[in-house]
Amino acid sequence: MNKRNKIIYWIATIWLSLGMVSTGIVQIIGMKEELEKTSLKLGYPAYFLVILGIWKILGVIAVLLPKFPLVKEWAYAGFFFVASGAIISHLIIGDEAKELFGPTLLILLTIVSWYFRPADRKVIFS
Repeated sequence: MNKRNKIIYWIATIWLSLGMVSTGIVQIIGMKEELEKTSLKLGYPAYFLVILGIWKILGVIAVLLPKFPLVKEWAYAGFFFVASGAIISHLIIGDEAKELFGPTLLILLTIVSWYFRPADRKVIFS
């Protein structure tokens, strides 16, 4: 892996991790604004936030720790599903475009981090 790709990988991965940890913490602690948006506006149950928050933090741990490439693949897939689900949810209820910025950025960071990950963080199929 060349130096440029390594820099791209770490920048995207750090920003992705910060985004997932910060939103995960907000979801786990049940911040009032997050609860209102998710439960009242989007119609999801409040406990769903805690589940998402825990999985986001576990996913960040999986992506950042060395080794365990298969677990990393699952974490990246989970990040993609969570962010794309957020985009679809906001589109279905007719939210303003500004509500799509966060999840769209997280999807882009997920794709960039996944694409530029080092060889030792990839699943090798025989």
